Amino acid sequence: METQNYNNHRKYYPPHHFVYLPLLLILEIVGIYKIFKDPENQTMWILFSIIIFLILYLAIMTRQHYALGLQNRLVRLEFKQRYFEIFNKRSDEVEEKLSFGQIAALRFAYDDEFKELLYKTLNENISGDQIKKSIKKWRADHHRI
Repeated sequence: METQNYNNHRKYYPPHHFVYLPLLLILEIVGIYKIFKDPENQTMWILFSIIIFLILYLAIMTRQHYALGLQNRLVRLEFKQRYFEIFNKRSDEVEEKLSFGQIAALRFAYDDEFKELLYKTLNENISGDQIKKSIKKWRADHHRI
């Protein structure tokens, strides 16, 4: 498995990203093309295009909503657990001061860097992207959705 880092940490689900969504996109393009090239059936092609667009939109939004919602909850839980293991106290006060992007970025740091970056984040309010770029030894997350 390839070593994970800032440049390659995004993940794709091939059936969804490279088959289903492109197929819907192609159908949408065909529908729009036919609206102008088949005037006899223009109303049918407009309806076809609207339905395909709605299916495409629903497919993207539903998948993203459920996957990201669950993933965000797990990332927050992981932060709470790591914070407790490292500092032996609850993370409630610290967590309130951090955005989700900052919490998510901190998960890529090993414990020693986690402490340093957490301190820096709390004092300098650096963004999640800045946290990721600051990580020297990347802690890979190969289980993301």
